[in-house]
Amino acid sequence: MKILVCLKQILDPEVSPRDFQVDPDRLEAVLGSASLVTNIFCENALETALQLREGSDSEITAMTFGPDDAEETLRKAFALKVDHAYRIATPEIPHCNSAGAATVLAAAIKKLGTFDLIMLGRESGDWGEGQTAGLVAEMLGLNCVSFVDQIDIVDAGVHLQRQTDVGREKLVSDTPVVVSITNTETNVPRIPKTRDIMLAHRKELTTWTLDDIGLDEEKVTRAANATQVVELYIPEETSSCEFITGDSLDDRIRELAQRIANIVQSV
Repeated sequence: MKILVCLKQILDPEVSPRDFQVDPDRLEAVLGSASLVTNIFCENALETALQLREGSDSEITAMTFGPDDAEETLRKAFALKVDHAYRIATPEIPHCNSAGAATVLAAAIKKLGTFDLIMLGRESGDWGEGQTAGLVAEMLGLNCVSFVDQIDIVDAGVHLQRQTDVGREKLVSDTPVVVSITNTETNVPRIPKTRDIMLAHRKELTTWTLDDIGLDEEKVTRAANATQVVELYIPEETSSCEFITGDSLDDRIRELAQRIANIVQSV
């Protein structure tokens, strides 16, 4: 089975709040002292793919797009023993949302050829739109199943499982199919060995330009502009302290209870 895992590099969500900044003019987060990491839900997807390969004769390809720094995400994937890795070198595109990302990924997938499973994280840890998998499937003319947390390969295709509001759901799908992977106790990302991390930098990584996949910056920007960020800011924290007074303890308790009730009713 041929498996493709799409990965995204994002600003570390664990950055200290006092180190997190946004540029109000460019309407984007500022890297500053924060590091770039692979999106955790993408790592869940990669872990799911690695587990599938352990029980079958499967081949895993990792893909991402972005500037040179994005190669580190693919090097980590190599350290976890993926078979192939591709990066689409893209210029800095402000606010490259799910539509822009899906446009690039779908074009690259068409160039690579057919995969049985195309796997993405359920959402990114920066904007959290959760739309890329569905858009990629639409552009490729494939079915999409979201929030999957377990995959089993069978002769007729794949068995997929996910948790819903009303219980556990099991689905059967033909291949090829696009799936978005959510986190669960069974797909916690493994940690690569130090030796494999070192060897990963010797692996051959293929880099394509937008022109190589039949796109240009204008097409991607036009797709990304399907939605626009109108304001981006860090909410101001305000706090106040007020002492409740009264003739007796019972009076103060009643006043406190009334204020809490008013707050609850206003929510």
